[in-house]
Amino acid sequence: MRILSLTPQHRVYLSFFLYALILAGIFPRLGDLQLKMGISEGVLGAALIGLALGAQISLMFAGPMIEKFGFRLIFIISIPLLGLAEFAASLAPTPITFFFCLMAGGLAIGGIEIIVNLEADRTEHQVGKRIMNRSHAFWSLGFFAAGIIAAALSQLGISPPTHLLGMTIITSLLAVMLFYDFSPAPARTSEEGANHGFVKPTSAILLIVAFTLSAMLLEGAAADWSVIYMRDVFQTSPFVSGLALAAGALTQAIVRYFADGFVDRFGPVKIARTLIATLSFGTVLVVFSPHPVISLIGFALMGAGTSVVFPLAMSAAAQRTDRPAATNVAALAQLSFFVFLIAPPLLGFIAEHFGIRTSFGIGLPLIVLSWFTLHSLEPDNKK
Repeated sequence: MRILSLTPQHRVYLSFFLYALILAGIFPRLGDLQLKMGISEGVLGAALIGLALGAQISLMFAGPMIEKFGFRLIFIISIPLLGLAEFAASLAPTPITFFFCLMAGGLAIGGIEIIVNLEADRTEHQVGKRIMNRSHAFWSLGFFAAGIIAAALSQLGISPPTHLLGMTIITSLLAVMLFYDFSPAPARTSEEGANHGFVKPTSAILLIVAFTLSAMLLEGAAADWSVIYMRDVFQTSPFVSGLALAAGALTQAIVRYFADGFVDRFGPVKIARTLIATLSFGTVLVVFSPHPVISLIGFALMGAGTSVVFPLAMSAAAQRTDRPAATNVAALAQLSFFVFLIAPPLLGFIAEHFGIRTSFGIGLPLIVLSWFTLHSLEPDNKK
């Protein structure tokens, strides 16, 4: 029995959207949860590390679980587990309880992360056209939807637990509908011999990681802190505060959706140069903004600037000839995703002691590093 009749690429797009929708549910409500627990930005940042820790553990060990139980079962189970963990975190009375609830949620992330990206890669090969950037566009649309929903519910006075429980029920039902009759695309030859556990990066991969640092840190920082930034700096309403996360996610989604054609036409280095320049301008606006509208523009530019930095880096890693593509991609993903999850929570300490504007300003030196490592995206034969 078929519940949804979808093409392979449309199923991939929806899986990215659904994953981001439940993952991002808690981020716009962090300000509410901070006030509820009565903790500082530094303590909140430390508690958020639980999500990063759980995700890193699961990324290292999810591969064998997926091989044993399959894509369909892991996805259908992991979506509600992630949602329930966020719901439990919203009820946490202390930051320690909050930490462990998020850690449980992080343990569900690894399987979903591997499944959606691997299926996108396999489907891309199967249908014979690029879909990876467009898949990540739907991830950004999921963040955008989560931001708008949270902003509206917060403005209406709906509590975080009620909001997150409702999101868990809805996304769990959608996960069952999406993956009920799912069969994964055929494995690619390049997946043979794929590594499990930590993959040691080469010097070339480390250079690509250096290129991604600014985008990964600032994308994560916007997810974790943009709503609190608007509240603390400009005392905006809950809905306007939530728009900060939504604005960045929307521009990120738009650029990702149309990026493939521009990359084919102009090449990855020129596109990356434009993205880094856009990211720098947006970050400067956020750090020095005198008005909430200027900050929203800054977050929107940051979203556009971070949009396809990571997909471009993944492509560059996969195209290297020194090791199997799966090995280089795994090495890059582990390090870059770690930065995306672990660095933004640590910015809470900077926000507490030096101000939340400064926590975004930390990204500016990393943007300079990205500018001077753009050449890492060039194919081997052009270096």
